[in-house]
Amino acid sequence: MSTIDDGSDLEFFEEPKAVEAPGRQRRRGRPRGGGGPRRPAPPPAGAVALARLAGLVALAIAVVVGIVFWVGSCQGQSRHDEYKSYLDSVQPIAQSSAATGTTALVNELNSNPKLTLAGLQSKFAQWSAQQQRSYNEALRLVPPAPLQAAHQQVLATLQLRAIALAGLANTLAGAGSKPAGTVGQRLAKQAKAFTASDLVWADLFRLPATQTLKRLGVQGVIAPPSQIVTNPEVIGAHAFTELYKRVNATSASGQVTGNHGSTLTGTGAVSGGQTKPLSPSSPTKVTVAADLAFKVTFKNIGSFQEAHVPVTLTVSVFGKRKFQRTEHVSSINPDETHTVSFANLQLTPSAFAGQATVNVVVGRVPGEHYLTDNHASYPVFFSLSSGG
Repeated sequence: MSTIDDGSDLEFFEEPKAVEAPGRQRRRGRPRGGGGPRRPAPPPAGAVALARLAGLVALAIAVVVGIVFWVGSCQGQSRHDEYKSYLDSVQPIAQSSAATGTTALVNELNSNPKLTLAGLQSKFAQWSAQQQRSYNEALRLVPPAPLQAAHQQVLATLQLRAIALAGLANTLAGAGSKPAGTVGQRLAKQAKAFTASDLVWADLFRLPATQTLKRLGVQGVIAPPSQIVTNPEVIGAHAFTELYKRVNATSASGQVTGNHGSTLTGTGAVSGGQTKPLSPSSPTKVTVAADLAFKVTFKNIGSFQEAHVPVTLTVSVFGKRKFQRTEHVSSINPDETHTVSFANLQLTPSAFAGQATVNVVVGRVPGEHYLTDNHASYPVFFSLSSGG
C-alpha cells in the first residue's frame, strides 16, 4: 500500500508569486491632451556635423585673411622704414653739398672784404674736398633696390660739384698775369658744372625717387632737394671777373691797391608808395605811418668790387638817439648803385616832440681814403598821418 497521503498539500510544486524588482518604477503614460510644452525633435545627426564643418571653415578663412592683412601691413611698414632710413641719410648730404653754393660761395665770399687771391683759391680747394667727403659718405649708403639707379645720380651730382670747385681753384692758381676778363670767363666755364649738377639732382634723382615713392604707396617720406646755385648771375663771367679783380688787388696782409670808395647819392622817406627826398639844408616834414621807410642810395665810385659794405641810419631828437640800425650790402660792383631800405622804425612818442635829425653813413671800404661824401644829416619834423 502506498504510504503517500492523497490529501496532502502540493505546495512544494506550486509556482511562487511574481515579485516586482526593487527600485524600478513603472513609467506612467503621458496623459492625452496634456497642457505641458512638447520637447522639440532633435536635429538629424548629419545637419549638426555640417554646421560644425561650416563654422570651422569660416573660422579658418577669417584666420587666413587676418594673416594676409597682417603680413601685408608688416611688409608695408618695413618698406616705409627702408625708404625713410635711406632718404633720411641722403638729406644731410644734400644740405651740406648745397650749402657750398647758397651759404659759402655767396655769403662768405661777399662778407669778407679782405679776402685774398690765395685765400679764395684755398676756399675752392676746401669746398672741393668737402664735396668729395660727401661723395664717399653717399657711396656707403645702401638704397632700396628700386632707387639704385637714382642713387647713382646722387653720386654723379657730388662728383660734378667736386670737379667744378677743383677746377675753380686750379684756374686761380694758373691765372698769373692774365687779364681779369679772361680769368673771369674761365672761372665761369668751370662753374657751369654747378648748373649741370643741379639738373642731375632734380631730374635724375629727386623726380624718379618721388615717382617711385608714389607708385609704391610710401607716404610721409620725401626725396630731399639740393641746389647749389640759386642765382645764376653769381657764377657768370662778369661776377667772376669783378671778384677776381677784388681779391687780386688785396695783399696777404689785407692791404688793397687801386681806387676804392663810395658816395652817398640820396635819402628818401617812403610811405604809401610815395617817396619824399630828404634835404640836408632845410627841414622835411615826414608823415609817420605803418609803412614808413627810409631808403638810402649810394654808388661805388671805385675801380673794384666792394664787399660787406655797412650802411647805418640813426634818428635823433634833441641830440638823443631814438633809433639806429646798420645794414650790410653783400657786394657792389664799380659804377653800380645800390639802395638800402630801413623799415619798421618803431619811433617812440618823443620823436614827435620837435625837430629830429636823420643821419646816414656809408661805411669805409678797404683802400678808401676820402670819406667826405659818405655821410649826410637831414633835419626832419615827424607828424602823425591823418588816419592815425
